[in-house]
Amino acid sequence: MTDLATVLIVDDEKHTRDGLRLSLEDDFDCYVAGNMAEAMEHLKNDQIDVMLTDLRLGEDDGMKLLEQALAQPKPPVCIMMTAYGSVDTAVEAMRRGAYHFVTKPLNLDEVELLVKRALRSRYLEHENKALKQQVEQKFSIEGILGKADALKPILETIQQVAPTRATVLIEGESGTGKELVARAVHNLSGRPKAKIVTVHCAALSAQILESELFGHEKGSFTGAQERRIGRFELADGGTLFLDEIGEIDAATQVKLLRALGEQTIERVGGSKPIKVDVRVVAATNKDLARMVEEGKFREDLYWRLRVVTIQMPPLRTRKGDIPVLVEHFLKELSATNGKVFKALGEDALAPLMNYDWPGNVRELRAAIEHGVVMSNSGRIMAKHLPAYLSQPGGLGWRVPANVSGKSMQREEVTSKAKAPLDIHEAEKLLILEALERSGNNRSEAAELLNMSRRSLQRKLKEMNMVRKHRPRVKAPN
Repeated sequence: MTDLATVLIVDDEKHTRDGLRLSLEDDFDCYVAGNMAEAMEHLKNDQIDVMLTDLRLGEDDGMKLLEQALAQPKPPVCIMMTAYGSVDTAVEAMRRGAYHFVTKPLNLDEVELLVKRALRSRYLEHENKALKQQVEQKFSIEGILGKADALKPILETIQQVAPTRATVLIEGESGTGKELVARAVHNLSGRPKAKIVTVHCAALSAQILESELFGHEKGSFTGAQERRIGRFELADGGTLFLDEIGEIDAATQVKLLRALGEQTIERVGGSKPIKVDVRVVAATNKDLARMVEEGKFREDLYWRLRVVTIQMPPLRTRKGDIPVLVEHFLKELSATNGKVFKALGEDALAPLMNYDWPGNVRELRAAIEHGVVMSNSGRIMAKHLPAYLSQPGGLGWRVPANVSGKSMQREEVTSKAKAPLDIHEAEKLLILEALERSGNNRSEAAELLNMSRRSLQRKLKEMNMVRKHRPRVKAPN
């Protein structure tokens, strides 16, 4: 096997093929072909990095070979040669995907330089593609959708902590996706074949929760007619996700602390320690630190749980992700309800962007499902969405207010509801909202948007939202 880059030379004139091969073979692994059929054999059987081909190959068409070469799973960089060069031919060849175009008689030094440039271009293209895939993989975890800056550190933390044994505490409002993060931590833990077992602590009474977590022996309490295996034992070798951990009572907190510290449990009514290998991920929508100060949650358990903390941002702080989430929910809910929806109607995005979503992503999903159910036209218009999104009285409804200055009013955006809205309009809404909340203080607005002040200034200029200042007048002496 050779490490040299490969060059396929295609020409129906033998002396041209041989001349190019002799010129290039010191630096490249060269293949030659006298017609299209021979060239296709090489393209199918050999990994070709660069193809030099004549436009006229006897009865064959070099343009057709170009198209077939570029259709290969790993297409080569293509350079066209011809003795009948013209601007029109060159433009057409490059329009179809050729890297460059040279005319005969050939300058061999120029051809060699051109091949090296083509290889450099190919390398950079592959490198950029690989980097893009790495970034997409780094900032995209199954089930967690969005591109907001607030999500990037969360995805980085998930990937960093997942392969370890560290306990993870996920904090955030209801509906922000805490369970999705817990499952992502488990899936990337190196134990994907093991179970992730979930316990919703808020849904169970103290006695039932203790039994659910640790199990119980037969006769340990009234109704315990047989031994029960608890969730810790069921999750042995995997992950135990404790949702709404702030709801557990003091006695269960003591037992949980011991289980985390010693990796052993005892069933209710039992006395035999049971060794378990369990990675615990907990979630809460309460302020556990404040609960510790108020004496409602054990401080030692708090520190044991929050070895690594992940704070989930509310949807109102990353509204730029709403179009991405909507697209995902449309696909999911269309399939579930036997309908086909590819996009929102032209007036449906504005109410979604103006609403503050106290129920977060869960509430957004419910709103889109409402639209899917209520529409029979294949398009979701504003009228198909829940009425509270655009009418006073909803939990997250707020009165659109003018931004300071006549040139930056929210009406400039909302009045465009009749026109198609896209991501740029959504971005403009977010910037207007940040300026509104900050009293038109651009430094504070930039902080709210998780961007630099310079980036915000650039966005304002691009959107023609920079206010015109009156010329300064010197004070009289």
